[in-house]
Amino acid sequence: MTSIDPVELSRALIRRPSVTPADEGALDVLEHALSGIGFHCTRLKYEDVDNLFARFGDAKPHFCFAGHTDVVPPGDETAWSRPPFEATVNDGRLWGRGAADMKCAIAAFASAAARAIESGAVKGSLSFLITGDEEGPAINGTRKMLEWLRDNDITIDHCLVGEPSNPDEIGDMIKVGRRGSINCWLTVNGKQGHVAYPHRAQNPIPALMRKLLVLSETPLDDGYERFDPSSLQVTDIHIGNPAHNVIPEKASARFNVRFNPNWTGASIEAWARDKAEAVAKEAGVPYTLETIISGEAFLTTDMDFLHLLQDAIEEKTSRRPELSTTGGTSDARFIKDIAPVAEFGMVGATMHQTDENVAVSDITLLTEIYLTIIRRYFERFTP
Repeated sequence: MTSIDPVELSRALIRRPSVTPADEGALDVLEHALSGIGFHCTRLKYEDVDNLFARFGDAKPHFCFAGHTDVVPPGDETAWSRPPFEATVNDGRLWGRGAADMKCAIAAFASAAARAIESGAVKGSLSFLITGDEEGPAINGTRKMLEWLRDNDITIDHCLVGEPSNPDEIGDMIKVGRRGSINCWLTVNGKQGHVAYPHRAQNPIPALMRKLLVLSETPLDDGYERFDPSSLQVTDIHIGNPAHNVIPEKASARFNVRFNPNWTGASIEAWARDKAEAVAKEAGVPYTLETIISGEAFLTTDMDFLHLLQDAIEEKTSRRPELSTTGGTSDARFIKDIAPVAEFGMVGATMHQTDENVAVSDITLLTEIYLTIIRRYFERFTP
């Protein structure tokens, strides 16, 4: 059995500049490592996105590790103290784009899987569901891979996503749910005219402002179990009028709603339309509202699985992690439709930042935690 050094595999992955949707050989590196420890690997390419499903064993229970090898752009590379894709180890830390989010977690789980397989701890199936499209549109990655699993009658019993869930130290937090997210574009149509003759025009800006005030100042709810209250935030207002003496023809704004399980994307959209319609009738101006739902809210309630994760993490860190729903969205929003899912990975303090880095000791610690989780999982869930 080939062993896997989690630090060296992390460095090999970071050296591949896999900015979404480019792969640049990152999945080749991972496939080579997993094939060497007995995984059957299947590459799934959709449009310009490369993905990997790798599985060891074919029996139940089936425990899946999900993640992504794509990364956000490094920005101004001259602002980095160390080149973003050289994977430099210095001062006990590994530096590079993707170190925290989330190539080191992938490497740690691969290393843990190798040790678990060698010791005979895998009494079922262990798999990797790895996409190259998490940081981008998230259209040709995990969602289409899950469709492929369904088409091939492959079921997953539980899933752990390796997102950087810990705010400050390994063992701080497990993400057990996420808020939903809906992006909205609101446009109010008026009638263009000269500012000196407002009676011959219809200014759309006051109506837009009233709509935005109603939308942003009306509370959505008081929260939900483990969730803060839902929140609507205006992110952009666009008029595009270059003239001081012209009443514009239209005015538009963009806003986002992060919502807890009190809502669905459809019910949030209906609520926003009701509020906008009330103002539109009062002001007598037409409007359009376009929406894109990027994820539904969810909360994992399989406490046997969550307590197993907490127990394993506490064993290795002497800290019992908080079960949290904070943060943005992840591909767990798709996986929750087929299996109970939670997120646990590296410390995320520097993710998406210049000089992204993690402690080398944290990579080793995370490997030990993952190994303990794998062993406990098959002890607990194998029939």
